[in-house]
Amino acid sequence: MKKKTLLIILMSVIVVVLLAGIAMWGGNPNATVACADCEGAGMLEEVACEACEGTGNVAADTPFYGTWVALLAPVIAIVLALITKEVYSSLTIGIIIGGLLAGSFNPVKTLDNVVQEGFISAVSGTAGIFCFLVILGIMVALVNKAGGSAAFGRWAKTHIKTKTGATLCTFVLGVLIFIDDYFNCLTVGGVMRPVTDSKQISRAKLAFLIDATAAPICMIAPISSWAAAVSSYAAEGEGIKLFVQAIPYNLYSLLMLAFIIIMAIMKFDFGPMRHFELKAEQGNLGELEVSENTEEVANSKGRVIDLILPVLVLVLVCVIALIYVGGFFEAGGDYFMDFVGSFGNTDATVGLPLGGFVALVFTMVYLLCRKIVTFKEATDAIPKGFIAMVPAILILTMATALKNTTGLLGAQQYVKVLMDGAAAGLANFLPAIIFLVAVGLSFSTGTSWGTFGILIPIVCSIFPVGSELLIIGISACLAGSVCGDHCSPISDTTIMSSAGAQCNHVDHVSTQLPYALLVAGISFIGYLIAGLVQNVFVVLGVSLVILLAVLFVLRALNKKQA
Repeated sequence: MKKKTLLIILMSVIVVVLLAGIAMWGGNPNATVACADCEGAGMLEEVACEACEGTGNVAADTPFYGTWVALLAPVIAIVLALITKEVYSSLTIGIIIGGLLAGSFNPVKTLDNVVQEGFISAVSGTAGIFCFLVILGIMVALVNKAGGSAAFGRWAKTHIKTKTGATLCTFVLGVLIFIDDYFNCLTVGGVMRPVTDSKQISRAKLAFLIDATAAPICMIAPISSWAAAVSSYAAEGEGIKLFVQAIPYNLYSLLMLAFIIIMAIMKFDFGPMRHFELKAEQGNLGELEVSENTEEVANSKGRVIDLILPVLVLVLVCVIALIYVGGFFEAGGDYFMDFVGSFGNTDATVGLPLGGFVALVFTMVYLLCRKIVTFKEATDAIPKGFIAMVPAILILTMATALKNTTGLLGAQQYVKVLMDGAAAGLANFLPAIIFLVAVGLSFSTGTSWGTFGILIPIVCSIFPVGSELLIIGISACLAGSVCGDHCSPISDTTIMSSAGAQCNHVDHVSTQLPYALLVAGISFIGYLIAGLVQNVFVVLGVSLVILLAVLFVLRALNKKQA
């Protein structure tokens, strides 16, 4: 029996023993949850709610609701994934643990939680993203067959001379596609893979570059799906204004972007990434294995425009589709505010597949008119594109199912209690505490949107309206949400980055983690300083100096080891 299998069995036994202990001694028998009938208000049309008897709360279905146990399932899944390198089995164990805890170890309730609340809700809730993934997979297969990717690779070999150039080119493209992180991950990966492959940049490094420019750039772009989501959680009419004010203090996003540029110029890597980059120089890029039957013979008549034009059309049509779904074309008056507002009302799971389908039809017609693919080759690309995206769809489904079962345990309520307890007497240190709480919650649940959705109302209630500390607190919340999401193996953005780079998911997580933790540590120091001095120039200046100093020390250590 393989060592990895034995390790999974051993870890599973430990988990079972741990769960048995929790079942006997853990939990809160008096746990409550907000009443669904009155939404926690206790009143219905000026009459006390009968369901909760006017209290606003009813007994929770499980004694573990709103306790530290709520975060146990995702933590176990993440630890198992990092130790065993087995994503599917680790996520499955996490889902089952979440279902057991949410069902108070009742077999029937556990099965219902795992199947209905977990997997079925996961598939129905992310079906639009699945469609978008498949559409992009088909477009990639089409462009590859037409020879567009090969032509772009040939162009890159003559125009992009170095690894630094390829790294910075990937970074710039990631920055330019700031509208949506899903769109960013898959588009940048598809376009830049031929370039980074030709310069012997590992797929793990490409996945990091994609991931590190996807969410961070969306979080500091006023016109993006993320900005719209953040603004929807703030007070009415103050959302976009507060978001823009928070951008200079969003240390993790800004420092991560600076980190990529500095690392590219200094030309070194550290931690597991260094090992993957050394292997890439020997020809082992660490790409996913592709069977001989799925390998494409590219058309030698393909040109760079055959890649660039479909991507440009995809970008344009997806932006139009997003604002269309958000109601832009139904609005009138101030076009800028309507444009921003439409992002606040849009649904990416509808807008992206809608735009993607139009772009796919255009790409097929364009390539057929160019006579570089036949109709049979175009239709053959449909199942090939679907097959290419199966690993990403599987992981995304299981990660979403894990989030759903974790939500049944009230992780948000547990974090709210922690934040309320920290607010007393720690005002100047609260930004740093908020950052840490946001990192932990986002890492455990794999969702940055869910994290800042929970924390923004809490932060707004802690700090005085209009104060500098409120802006810093909001920034810390957003930065921590992105950081935890960036580190988490169950984050949809992390999964999309692996899919975009076509690299092993666990390889991406393990190589990215040291980089993300380094920037997170410096960001934490920056928020400690921000809470005391409340001056953005001082905070950014000191944080950048610390980042540079740490990287110079690490490069010196690398040279010694070499």
